[in-house]
Amino acid sequence: MTTFTRLAVLLGTAATLTALTATATAAGTAPGTTTAGTTTPQGTTTTTAGTTGTAPGTPATPQGTGRSQYAGTVPLSTTRVGTTYQLRDPSRGDQRTLDALNQTSGPGVLFTDADNVWGSGTAANRQTAAVDVQYGTAVTWDFYLAAFGRAGVRGDGVGTTSRVHYGTNFGNAFFDGSCACVSYGDGSVPGRPPTSLDVVGHELAHGLTASTAGLGYSGEPGALNEGTSDILATAGEFFADNKVDIGDYLLGERAFDGPPHRMDRPSADGVSRDYWSRDLGSLDPHAASGPARHFYYLLAEGSGPKVINGVSYDSPTHDGSKLLGIGREEATLIWYRALTRYMTSTTNYSRARAATLQAATELHGAGSVQVARVAAAWTAVNVR
Repeated sequence: MTTFTRLAVLLGTAATLTALTATATAAGTAPGTTTAGTTTPQGTTTTTAGTTGTAPGTPATPQGTGRSQYAGTVPLSTTRVGTTYQLRDPSRGDQRTLDALNQTSGPGVLFTDADNVWGSGTAANRQTAAVDVQYGTAVTWDFYLAAFGRAGVRGDGVGTTSRVHYGTNFGNAFFDGSCACVSYGDGSVPGRPPTSLDVVGHELAHGLTASTAGLGYSGEPGALNEGTSDILATAGEFFADNKVDIGDYLLGERAFDGPPHRMDRPSADGVSRDYWSRDLGSLDPHAASGPARHFYYLLAEGSGPKVINGVSYDSPTHDGSKLLGIGREEATLIWYRALTRYMTSTTNYSRARAATLQAATELHGAGSVQVARVAAAWTAVNVR
C-alpha cells in the first residue's frame, strides 16, 4: 500500500522543499499584488537578516502561529517585511490570503500582523477565517506534492491567492479560473464561514480539474467535477492528520449546519444519489456527484458497517454485493491518474469507469486485485 509522506510544516513538522518548489518560489510576488494598500513590483522579493534557512535573494519564511476556528492551533509559514509579518508563504509558491473587505470586486488587502500570532479561534476576529484558509491551502499544496509530485493546483509551482470576507452574508466559496484564486464568504449562518479544511480542499480541487481534465459543469461531466473535488478534499483531510479536524468521509460538517455530504451513503443528505440512473445528468452537479463519491468510498474502504476515526459508516451497494477496499491512498492515485490522463471536458460516468480501469491497469497490472475491485465498485454504484 502506498503511504503519502507528509512533507511540510504541518503541526510542527519541519519543512522539506523540493527543487521544483524552490525554483517556483524564487519568482517572487505576482505583478500588481496589493499589500496593505501598496503595490509590489513584479519580481520583488524580501529577505530578512538573521532568518535561518533562507537562501540569499529569496523571501524570508518565518514560522507563525494561527488560531483557527476549525482546526485548532496551526503553524503558518509567513513573510517578514521590516517589523511586520505578511500572510504570504514563499515556500509554497507565494500563496497568500487577503481580506476582501466584504466587497465582491477588487484585489483585497493582504493580511499583516505585528507578532506573527494570527486569529483568535473565533469568527469575531477577521484574521481567524484567513488562518483556516491559509492553513488549508498549505495542507493542499503539501498533499498534492506528496501524493502526486504536483507543485500547486495547476502544477506550475505557483501558489493560490485566496480572499476571505467576500461579499455580505455570502454563504459559499468558489474557485475563479480567470485568476486561479478562491473567494470565501462569511457564511449564511452567523459566525460559520465556509473555511474548514475540507471546504478549502474542495475549492482548490476545482482548480486542479480545470487545469487537467477540464470537466464541464453540467450533466454528468459536472457531476464528476463536483465528485472529484469531494474525493480530493477527503483525501487531503486524512493526509493533514489534524488532531482537531480529524479525517473523515463527511464534507463540510464543521462549517455548515444540517446533514453534511457523505461519501459512504450520499443520499443521507436528502438530495444526492447513491447510484447512477439515466436522469442523473439532469440534476444539480452536487446531487449528481453522489455515485462518484460513493464509488471512491467503496473502492477505498469497502461496503457495510465500520467505524473509522470514531465515525460510523454503513455503505450499501446497488447489487447487494459485499466489497473489500484497496485503501484510500491507492484509490486516490487511481482517480488522479484517470482524471489527469484520460478524462476530458465531456467525460460521463461510463467513460470515467473506463478511465479508472485503465489507470488501475497501468498502476497494478491487468490481472490485479485493484483492477477487479475498481470494476466491482463501479458495478456497486450501477455504472457498467
